[in-house]
Amino acid sequence: MTVHEGVIAHAGLIAARASGPWRGVLIEGPPGAGKSDLALRALDAGFRLVADDRVALWTCDGRLFGAPPPALAGLIEARGLDILRVSALPLAEVVLVVRCGLPERLPPPRFREILGLALPMIELDPRDASALAKLARAVSYFDRAGNRRI
Repeated sequence: MTVHEGVIAHAGLIAARASGPWRGVLIEGPPGAGKSDLALRALDAGFRLVADDRVALWTCDGRLFGAPPPALAGLIEARGLDILRVSALPLAEVVLVVRCGLPERLPPPRFREILGLALPMIELDPRDASALAKLARAVSYFDRAGNRRI
């Protein structure tokens, strides 16, 4: 096993599990973009929190993993309400990157390079009513190699 030192990202990390291991979704965007709001709605839909606001990222055997910094484990911000304590996973493999923003209508496949690994990336407006449905579908839309399934 080869583990490479990583970085701390200003992002959130949630994970979904249909069958098999948890599949992590890294949520990126500027402050106030709706990252935590999208994560909160995803938690209500069966996703699990890994990290909010800051994510420690590292690679191991050609895969990207993320975990919360210890001081933030199990905490998520509900803007305008409080910092909430929720049940959280200690880590997850990151298989998809979601960038908060205004997506193109039919964008070409995009990838985000993190620590030398290319991960599939989609752009979502987290405030759209359909954002959570799109997020859930996107997790199953990509296989482990980061390719779209037909």
